[in-house]
Amino acid sequence: MVRFKRGFDIDLARRTLLKADPAFVPWVRRIAPLEHAAGWRRPFDVADALARAILYQQLSGKAAATIVARVEQAMGAPSFHHRNLARLSDEQLRACGVSGNKVLALRDLARREKAGEIPDSRRLQYLDNEAIIDALVPTRGIGRWTVEMMLMFRLGRPDVLPVDDLGVRQGAMALDGLAAMPAPKALLARGEAWAPYRTLAAFYLWRIADSGKQPAKRSQD
Repeated sequence: MVRFKRGFDIDLARRTLLKADPAFVPWVRRIAPLEHAAGWRRPFDVADALARAILYQQLSGKAAATIVARVEQAMGAPSFHHRNLARLSDEQLRACGVSGNKVLALRDLARREKAGEIPDSRRLQYLDNEAIIDALVPTRGIGRWTVEMMLMFRLGRPDVLPVDDLGVRQGAMALDGLAAMPAPKALLARGEAWAPYRTLAAFYLWRIADSGKQPAKRSQD
């Protein structure tokens, strides 16, 4: 059985990516070094991470954090384990600011966790990316994008390209000097050149989208 390592060598990935696609070179020169290894080393609870992802959907970070803190206080625990969520009624969750749809999603997640349908972090180490996506997306409120974020930021999988992500598409538009964002299918094809480190490419595309439309000019000295 194959065990997937958490995280990857960012320096090696950067060298490989720049050699495979020189379009990144001027951007990488102006973007601060990327470092995500600390997050990859931290232990995490899968169901708790998914519950937080549900609560953060379609909200500003500040608003979502406020709601999360209210629910934690109401549960009397910092973890969204199904036993902790069971302490609260739907009405109590709503009083914390959780929308009706998100209450239903949290209940479905808790039910699946209790039934053993949500793989724990140890089990995820032995599942490939698509198997993890297939295992988690049946949960209400959890789509492919949410699982891809877990793969990238929690598990440190090196070859994930979230082609439906707006920021990634905006970054790809700037990278190639396009007049419009590439469609997900086109971005998937474009990203084949970035394998096996498409995760790092996505990290850079997010930074590119945030930093402006033109890369810094190469120094002449």
